[in-house]
Amino acid sequence: MGHYKLPQGWVECQLGDVFEIITGKTPPKKNPEYFNGDIPFVKPGDLDKEIYITQTEDDSLTVEGLKYAPNLPKNTVLVSCIGNLGKKAILGVVGSCNQQINAIIPNGYIENKYTYFYIDKIVPWLEANASATTVKILNKGKFEQAPFLLPPQNEQRRIVEKIESEFAKIDEGLEHLENAKEQIKQYRQSVLKSAFSNCSSYIKVGELCEVVRGGSPRPAGDEKYYNGHIPFLKVADITKDNNKYLNEYTYTIKEAGLKKTRLVNANTLLLSNSGATLGVPKICTFATTFNDGIAAFLGLSNETLDFHYYYWLSKTKELRCINQGAAQPNLNTDIIKEQLIPNLNKFEQKEIVEEIEKRFAIADEVEKVVEDNIEKAKQLKQSILKKAFEGNLVPQEPTDEPASILLEKIKQERSK
Repeated sequence: MGHYKLPQGWVECQLGDVFEIITGKTPPKKNPEYFNGDIPFVKPGDLDKEIYITQTEDDSLTVEGLKYAPNLPKNTVLVSCIGNLGKKAILGVVGSCNQQINAIIPNGYIENKYTYFYIDKIVPWLEANASATTVKILNKGKFEQAPFLLPPQNEQRRIVEKIESEFAKIDEGLEHLENAKEQIKQYRQSVLKSAFSNCSSYIKVGELCEVVRGGSPRPAGDEKYYNGHIPFLKVADITKDNNKYLNEYTYTIKEAGLKKTRLVNANTLLLSNSGATLGVPKICTFATTFNDGIAAFLGLSNETLDFHYYYWLSKTKELRCINQGAAQPNLNTDIIKEQLIPNLNKFEQKEIVEEIEKRFAIADEVEKVVEDNIEKAKQLKQSILKKAFEGNLVPQEPTDEPASILLEKIKQERSK
């Protein structure tokens, strides 16, 4: 655990010395009668949302299904052991988990919330000792070797109470900060709405420019078409951030793929038109091809791109509410062409863009302050945990039974 003085009355050991560890298991998927019951079946995606898990949305088990997965008691601490190591939660009821999670079974001698908070301290150790593959994996044997600092039982309770008290204050502040972020988001929307709402003359988008959709070489990933030198965009490239400009790409195609898609010039306005993230605009700064989840506006002059970008940004929410009766939301080019846009000259367009960007710049500054404070609050939580596990968060009481005796009790109990 490094070179530092162990707090008075504490013992340094390993997780496996004090806990029974169980790795989860998934019942056979071919038997539907094992699933969709009342018993929570936890996966890594369920962790780090709330401290306690009492139900799972994605999967749950029946009593029959629980026969093929570990039966975990209430207050079991669950820790992800693959991919994003150290994600955690506590079972608030009897439940189970899959093979990507190690379960720390409660033993009555160690506060379950102490264990829960302690996991944050050993995340660097978990990552350093995971198998060196493309996906980090920490098996049960290695997980049991993770270092564990055991305080006296009464001190564990005091530590948990102090952590929860301090975290409650921080969480209250974080809630205000998150509300501020939402208000900034709403402010930007109101700026856009007001910018395009007072115009007297409108024109259909299809009368201003050509609207086209991309295409994908098939089959997807075929080396005949893919992994060349020509940029190829997917919806995720458009929607991954809130920036106005798209300056980089992830995927490429070869010359042979050009006949199966569409190539546009640099400084083309693009719009995601498929899935839950449709209606997101981007100005692409490089010549590129793109798939059919993206539309492009051809024939717009460079000096009007910003105006058109902000217009489509103002329409995102509205576009997502268009119901075409399909399971997958989709904007075809006909719908896009029919949208009405203010019919303004380039000087009026420039004036609107300048006003939007002036107000957005103020919002950006406020948002940066909010984000900085959110980060400081998260760091403060880590600082509190650091003090807790160095024995500096609450005072040691000479009357507390030393953890060495507690450890002996645990060993005797486990040997039975």
